[in-house]
Amino acid sequence: MDWDDFRRALAFERLPCALVDLDALERNVDRVRARIAGTGRTVRVASKSVRHRGVLRRVLDRGGDAFRGLLCYSADEAAWLASHGFDDLLIAYPTVQRAALDAVAQKVALGATIRCIVDSSDHLEALGAAARRASISLDAVLDLDVSYRPLGGRAHLGVRRSPLRSAEDVGALARAAKSVPGVRVVGLMAYEAHVAGLPDASASAGAAKNAAVRALKSLAIPAVRALRGAAVSAMRAEWPDATLVNGGGTGSIEVTAADPAVTEVAVGSGFLCSHLFDGYAGLDLEPAQFFALEVARVPDRDHVTCAYGGYVASGTPGIDRLPMPWSPRGLAWVGLEGAGEVQSPLRVDRAERRPRIGDPVIFRHAKAGEMAERFREYLMVRGDAIEAREPTYRGEGTCFG
Repeated sequence: MDWDDFRRALAFERLPCALVDLDALERNVDRVRARIAGTGRTVRVASKSVRHRGVLRRVLDRGGDAFRGLLCYSADEAAWLASHGFDDLLIAYPTVQRAALDAVAQKVALGATIRCIVDSSDHLEALGAAARRASISLDAVLDLDVSYRPLGGRAHLGVRRSPLRSAEDVGALARAAKSVPGVRVVGLMAYEAHVAGLPDASASAGAAKNAAVRALKSLAIPAVRALRGAAVSAMRAEWPDATLVNGGGTGSIEVTAADPAVTEVAVGSGFLCSHLFDGYAGLDLEPAQFFALEVARVPDRDHVTCAYGGYVASGTPGIDRLPMPWSPRGLAWVGLEGAGEVQSPLRVDRAERRPRIGDPVIFRHAKAGEMAERFREYLMVRGDAIEAREPTYRGEGTCFG
């Protein structure tokens, strides 16, 4: 969509508003599906990067047999999605909260397939207790931390996740699960966040740091594969029928799918292509998710000021966590103000077209799922026409973060 398309689509809309380019979304689904074609792997859609039932359903439907289930980010979210007809749900983050696990157990008792991540005996015991209260069995997936730790562990590249850091750790917890009534181990998660979630080139890092990141990622990939393969063997020595092995993300689709130990790859942000993914080498995805702000003021010939806009993403603070001015091209943040709570000024001296008061300026969020927390609905746009209006999680009166 160009700026004129956006202007026509939003001519009678209240701003701020959020929209999804359906043509771009569908092309992104097709591109992801093409990347795993012939690998024997399936895609599990990461809900935390979407947080919108309508988009989740569209992605799953278009993905067809190559897409299988959702990677949920909480137990409560999984239970809620199951109540809306979604199935084959894997909960990515563990909990011992009784109410949340009981909600999951109730859905499983009604026939839903929901699997829970665990990485400790505490998680196993809580899961088993919920299973026994519901008179069912609950499926556990062991979470292996595959962060890169060279120099004998003195250096660390990756996220701080599970205490399971070796095949021996996985084998020990798999054995422990055998003594917990109501729990069965069905798989392993091994998310290489330092590969899938770390851009090859970041706007907030210099050339030297970006080069170092790329070098470390190339060293980390074979280490992930070796550790994941050994852990799968250790798990299956205790639970031979544990077949699910989940890994990866948008930034590592092909690398993860090439690992013979993996059965499925998680993908989320890539379908909407928030701007952090512009920094990944080799990704051919296109922006599909946007928000629009109204130009409320023109303080001088070099600037326009938009109303609202302070939608800053989580993570390490930096310029790359700000929304990206997208259309018309050439707009730039004012360094001393940035994206503000009630106003967001932009430089226009290099813009291809100068917005006037009342015009929409189009932005991309840094993280796709977090944008849904700011808006109650997405306008589903095709060309310059609004095809549907569909609520986000927030618009449905719920949130899970």
